[in-house]
Amino acid sequence: MASDPQREMPAAHKGKTSPSGLTPRQRARLRLDRQFDAISRQIPILRRPLAAIRARGWWIIRLPIALLFIAGGLLSILPFLGLWMLPVGLLLLAVDLPLLRAPLSNGMIRTRRRYDIWRRARRNKSRKTRR
Repeated sequence: MASDPQREMPAAHKGKTSPSGLTPRQRARLRLDRQFDAISRQIPILRRPLAAIRARGWWIIRLPIALLFIAGGLLSILPFLGLWMLPVGLLLLAVDLPLLRAPLSNGMIRTRRRYDIWRRARRNKSRKTRR
């Protein structure tokens, strides 16, 4: 059976890498790992659980937990469940699904930046009221 020429990737796009020599998938993986590392630095108590959950062989545990968190986030009207569960479930899925890595790492970066800006503004405001 002959391959369909329209379905083949053009030679210019085969093995496309960035100037650093990494494919977009590898860059997204590294970027997500850097965001998890940043969370571990900011909240040291999460360092060990995050490292354990991100381990390579844990996908069999990560997947059902992620789906439960997402379902719990969608059922946020119940008192013990909340919208906080939805991003946690998506982050767990992003460890295994390359399609989610880039958008979620972008979201993590934006959230961390906004949190830092808010925290600085709050700190500056409290300093002005003390004077």
